[in-house]
Amino acid sequence: MSDIEEIEARGGQGQVLDPETYRDSIGTMDQSGKRKWVYPRKPKGKYTNYRYLVSCILLLIYFSVPFVKINGNPMLLFNVIDREFFIFGQPFYPQDFFILTLGAIASLIFIIVFTIAFGRIFCGWICPQTIFLEMIFRKIEYAIEGDRNKQMKLDRQEWNSEKIWKRGLKWTIYIIISLVITHFMFMYIVGYEEVFRIVSEGPFAHPTNFIVMILLTAAFYFVFAWFREQVCTLVCPYGRLQGVLIDKDTVNVFYDFKRGENRAKWRKGEDRKAAGKGDCIDCHQCVVVCPTGIDIRDGQQLECVNCTACIDACDEVMEKVGLPKGLIRYATENEIEKETQFKFTGRMKGFALILVLLTGFLGYLLYNRGEMEAKFIKPAGSTFFVRDGHITNTYNYTFLNKTNDKKIVTIKVIEPKHGEVIYSGSSKITVDRDKITKGTVNISFPENEMNLSKQNITIGVYDMSGKLVDSYETYFEGPFKLQF
Repeated sequence: MSDIEEIEARGGQGQVLDPETYRDSIGTMDQSGKRKWVYPRKPKGKYTNYRYLVSCILLLIYFSVPFVKINGNPMLLFNVIDREFFIFGQPFYPQDFFILTLGAIASLIFIIVFTIAFGRIFCGWICPQTIFLEMIFRKIEYAIEGDRNKQMKLDRQEWNSEKIWKRGLKWTIYIIISLVITHFMFMYIVGYEEVFRIVSEGPFAHPTNFIVMILLTAAFYFVFAWFREQVCTLVCPYGRLQGVLIDKDTVNVFYDFKRGENRAKWRKGEDRKAAGKGDCIDCHQCVVVCPTGIDIRDGQQLECVNCTACIDACDEVMEKVGLPKGLIRYATENEIEKETQFKFTGRMKGFALILVLLTGFLGYLLYNRGEMEAKFIKPAGSTFFVRDGHITNTYNYTFLNKTNDKKIVTIKVIEPKHGEVIYSGSSKITVDRDKITKGTVNISFPENEMNLSKQNITIGVYDMSGKLVDSYETYFEGPFKLQF
């Protein structure tokens, strides 16, 4: 049977469903609420090749970044337990949490702006759920069980030797891959050296880590072996968010209903326009390749992740029957309905302006984050003492070096003048990179310079070039004095 004859055999008269019916339920559930398993046909085409390339790049980044170090620091590390954070090799600390919070807000606004303009392209091209499922687990399934029809046949047949070894092999590989993904995820938390150490010492030496690893591996296996597209349709909040953000000027994967309707089966040599028929030949290939089991011809739907599989499938059919491609394509709703070109709306520009301002402010905070953070705290219960006409207070200092270089610093009193720093050791204090140094120092003032029993003072920390790297305001205690 030729390609066109096959398309004719699959064809049939169809119509667009009433939006009030197809949006009443999730596409992967029947009327009783029972799940309908999705068997997407293996996609192929231009966009599929592009997505495969993007996925390979992102997977390479995911599996290589834990081993990359910048200035001796991990490129990315989010050790919440030990409160160690590294972003592009730059250390961040709990004191910098407000910067990370602003960064998270800026990322959220970026997602909002991107979604308003380009819909759910993130879901189909960048989302880890989509990449792991479609580019790893689904490909393994195709390699072991075959394409859509073979998978459906295997699912219906009894548990014979063929089904047992195919399913067993697939599930075993799934478990191994889930275990690998979990180990790499742990590398982003504690570093690859620590993960290798824990693995080499065995589960009995680290029972808590082992249990957590098994639980996360089971979660990954459950998601990619069974839950699958339900994550996108039932769990992920981004799918709900897009319903609020997108409008008729948002670029999405759309079916050109003005060109496609009235849909009808393909007849070779027929003048479809004269017969009042649209370009859609109702072959359902856009449906069978959809990983969430929807019909894109029904209109924009919550389940659509903009994966472009339907575009490639439709373009392939259009090419075979000699009709123009692009019946399903990236477009805006207004572009299809009113034939207007895409443009940035006022809402897009407003959010973009907020994003630019917030990003600029974030960059300013990062630039002025400071090389060092210093604190001078009086020990609990300590008091002053007077000797030779001088009042002396004791302070515990804490220096945090935020740079990738070792610092040698000294302490001076900035305000009021005439303050003297008395060290218990050397006046040059060494603070290793990305480390905290603690110690004790005495500060003394002439008694006639102190007018209050508790007076504010400013203490500065200077590097060897004389540059002020940080300052700290605290208080200095002395004898009670009457004020007239």
